[in-house]
Amino acid sequence: MAFSDMASLVAVFASISIRFELPSNLLDVPEQRAGFVLLAAFLISFLFIRTSARLMRSPRVPWWPGSVTTGGLHLHHLVWGIVLLLLTGFLSFVTKASSPWEEILAALFGVGAGFTLDEFALWIHLRDVYWAEEGRSSFDAVIVAAVLGGLIVVGGAPFDLSGKTAAAPVESLLIAVAIDLLLALLAILKGKLLLGLIGIFIPFVSLVGAIRLAKPGSWWARRWYKEKKLARSERRYARIKARHKRVIDAILGPPGAPPPAVEEAPAAAEAPAAAEAPAAAEVGTHDG
Repeated sequence: MAFSDMASLVAVFASISIRFELPSNLLDVPEQRAGFVLLAAFLISFLFIRTSARLMRSPRVPWWPGSVTTGGLHLHHLVWGIVLLLLTGFLSFVTKASSPWEEILAALFGVGAGFTLDEFALWIHLRDVYWAEEGRSSFDAVIVAAVLGGLIVVGGAPFDLSGKTAAAPVESLLIAVAIDLLLALLAILKGKLLLGLIGIFIPFVSLVGAIRLAKPGSWWARRWYKEKKLARSERRYARIKARHKRVIDAILGPPGAPPPAVEEAPAAAEAPAAAEAPAAAEVGTHDG
């Protein structure tokens, strides 16, 4: 790379600024206002439904209403979330809603998203892992959605290039953007998905993820780490995981068995099946 090109690239990076202040007219723009309402409803509904689920487990509040069941079948709140998403999504397409109906649809869509993402782990495992360790992935999905949604709502962008870079060569601008994406990709390959995604909007966040140790199970660690460095990574992330678990348990509740009301329903359903088993065996013997 020629010295002039290097100087242009340095000038581009020197002119990059990151804005953290909210736009003064944030809630005056209908689209941003609807996005803000959606995001707020999403977070509030997630906190409400997770708190409700914790209260159902607690023996201290036996008066708290339990799960919705029909014919012995437990209806996950994921179902209600999907219904809200489909309904509000359909209405937003077929109607030209204006304020306040636009905000109402956005709020209902956010509630549906909160209910649905709270059981994100069920999408992945296709079984009820709400109170299992695997169910912690739902919290990760909510965090990713909230952070990216927040950045989009406030109009976040990877770079804010000032006017003095307008004369900078296009090649230098492309290199700057490529470095931003490369840092984000590197952070993701090191197992730091959230830092990588945020880094697309705020490059220095992905820079932190790119230069620090990779997670032990990440592609980068498996491909490049030798035994000594891998052991160092495992020790470091064991400490991080322990701190992360304490925070998650405080928010979501510790993992464990589901409430007795949920456990007893399958047992009750299995009793008739067990009683019918001998009869079915006799029929099979006769047929044979």
